[in-house]
This record gives sequence, structure tokens and C-alpha cells, in this order.
Amino acid sequence: MTAQPRISFVSLGCPKALVDSERIITQLRAEGYELVKTHEGADAVIVNTCGFLDSAKAESLASIGDALAKNGKVIVTGCMGAEPEQIRAAHPGVLAITGPQAYESVVNAVHEAVPPAHDPFMDLVPPQGVKLTPRHYAYLKISEGCNNRCTFCIIPKLRGDLASRPVGDVLREAEKLVKAGVEELLVVSQDTSAYGVDMRYAPSPWQGREVRTRFYDLAKELGELGAWVRLHYVYPYPHVDEVIPLMAEGKVLPYLDIPFQHASPTVLKAMRRPGNQDKTLERIRAWREICPDLAIRSTFIVGFPGETEEDFETLLSFLDEAKMERVGCFKYEPVTGATANDLGLPVVPDEVKQSRWDRFMARQQAVSAKRIASRVGRRIKVIIDQPGPTVSKGRSQWDAPEIDGNVYVASRRPLRSGDIVTVKVERADAYDLHGVAV
Repeated sequence: MTAQPRISFVSLGCPKALVDSERIITQLRAEGYELVKTHEGADAVIVNTCGFLDSAKAESLASIGDALAKNGKVIVTGCMGAEPEQIRAAHPGVLAITGPQAYESVVNAVHEAVPPAHDPFMDLVPPQGVKLTPRHYAYLKISEGCNNRCTFCIIPKLRGDLASRPVGDVLREAEKLVKAGVEELLVVSQDTSAYGVDMRYAPSPWQGREVRTRFYDLAKELGELGAWVRLHYVYPYPHVDEVIPLMAEGKVLPYLDIPFQHASPTVLKAMRRPGNQDKTLERIRAWREICPDLAIRSTFIVGFPGETEEDFETLLSFLDEAKMERVGCFKYEPVTGATANDLGLPVVPDEVKQSRWDRFMARQQAVSAKRIASRVGRRIKVIIDQPGPTVSKGRSQWDAPEIDGNVYVASRRPLRSGDIVTVKVERADAYDLHGVAV
């Protein structure tokens, strides 16, 4: 029997990039390649890069350098691959560079470096493909690219305009995942609520009927598959309102990940972001009237060029009013190639950025702690991520993996990864809940 060629894989960046990695790995496994965890001894290394921020580019270049030092045969793909000259300048010895979503090009580069040794007894790939997440949850990417032109972002330059997947294809993938034991589907894209606009919401066959390639229709159909459905990267377009009743009915998790980025109209205009603070607050209140359990997670940027103290105070007031459960904050970092660099707005000094970040986090922590404390005494559903002998770690319907909080569950009976259990919440700390399985 011919030895299987071995490939080491590094996946950097966001969940959308993780899905790209899963697709590449699935194809390689189908062709008989073995995936190994160390660069040493592998026949080649693939590095799936992130190119969103300069700090992410630096991490990508460091990972490529590490792979070259430990192995020598390195293939680079991902967002940073859209700018190959930067990679070649730092690491001229890489074998090949491909851009994001270039799955076929990556596989072809692997073929050239390490020809496959097909073995029908080893090339067993599950119907749902190879996943890099735990067995009980999976990311479901519904589109590529983005039509927005936010001034701080270069994603459209790296990944192109919005290109939605037909809804029938997405639903078939989701069905396979659920049949394979996935209990939670995390819907991701660059702009989830714009899903299907590039296809004019064209219908697609699904279970003997036609379903529109549209945000609401997708959420409704996913909600019938029997798994938790969590919606990420949702812009607050008016038609998002249609999905809130699905959350109130329990079809979709009462969770929205909305990257507001700021609340000051002046800063939002400079960022070229949609948004009207007063209307946004009105809509959040209306959503919670329909679905009182709704949790909103968001991300914000402080220190954007031209941001004044008045703009920042507007943002702090928004946090107090919106009362969001989970919030992340980034200090503005200029991205090479972003149009924000050419706006001619005053640069916010680093010490001011740091001060505003500290004040932002302190203000939001108080808001989050109060929201989390309101869960004490309730009985809630929790999905188990890490079983333990007496206490297991899981997440509530209001918490996404990796980015939100946890629920620590004491249980007399053994729990398994992927179990969804009812938990009585006994106490809360700044970010997490603690309770007992009932």
C-alpha cells in the first residue's frame, strides 16, 4: 500500500475563512491526503491567511515563516493571498499563493507539490465533509463577498462583491450536517441580511417546492431542521424585522450578531455605514417587545479618524440605551488600501484610543453584568461544549462559541458534548452563568 501524503494545515482569521479551510480539507481527504497536526514530517503545509488588518497580516506572515522554517514546502491561500507581492517580498520561498475561495487552485498546488496516492480504503469522507469545529456545531456559510463599501474595510477588494449560494444548496448542506449530529448551525457571511439580493431572491428547489433565496426564507427553513440556528453578521436592514417572530416562536435562536461599529451619525457617515441611532434604538425596543428574550451582540470601533469626544459620548449613551448582552470593541487600526486612510480626517492619538477603549469596556461591562444577572433563577436550555466529571461547560441560546460567555453546569448524571439540557441558573458573574442541570 502506498503511503498517504501528509499535509499540515494552518487556518487563520474569521469563521468564514474556517469554512474555506474545511472545504479544502474535505477535498484533500477525498483524494487520499492525510491531515497531520505538526509541520515537521509533513509533505507540505497549507496556510490559510487573514488579510483584514495589518496585525492579522503580520500574524499570517509569521505563520508562513514558521511553516517554512519547520517544513520548507508551503502553499499560501486566503485573504492575504489576494496581495501576493507582500507574501513574496517577505517569503520568496513559498511554493504557491492563491486568493480567497480559490479552492481548486489550492488543491492543484498541492497536487504539484505532493501528488495524491489514492487509496479507496482510506479515502472515507463523511457526507457532511470534514469539519474543524466540534461535532455538535458547524458554521454554515451562505455567501461570499460584500456589496458594502465601508471605508475601514478591504474585504470587497479581497473577496469581491456579494455572491450568494442558492438557498437549496445551503439547505441541503444544513440537512446533511444535522443528520450527522450537528446540534447548532451558525449562519455566517460578510453581510447575512443581504443574502440573495445579488440573485434577485431567485427561487430554488427544496423538498419538492420552491424557496426564495432570501434572508427570511432561509431562516424559516433552517428553523424546521431541528437544530439551534444562530444568525451572525446581520446588518440592521428593515427586513430583519421579519425574522424576529421566528425567534419568538423558538424556530431560530433569539440572538442577533449586528456589527453596529459606532453610534455617532458623523462617524457612521465617515465609515460609510448605514445607521440612524434613534431609529436603531426604536427598532431594538420593537424587537424586544416581540421577543423579550432577544440577545444582541455587536462590535464597535473607537478612535476612527475624526472621532471627537462628543462622538464618543454619543456611543457611550447608545450602549446605555441599547442594553446589548455582548459587545466587542476594537481600537481603530488603519488598513493598507482602505479608503479611510484618504479621508483627510484628524488621526486620533493612540493614548486617546486606549482611554476611550477602557471607558467603553467599563461602561459596557456594567450593562452586560446587569443583563446576565437577570437570568439568575430562570430555567434555560444549555448546549454542552466540554463535559466534566461534576461540572460541564456549555452555552446558552444567548452565547455563540468562542466569542461570548459560558454556562457552567453542575450535574449528577454524565453529560456529553452536544447534549442540550435544562439548567436552573443559580448565579452569575461578569460574563458567565453557573447552574444545575434539572
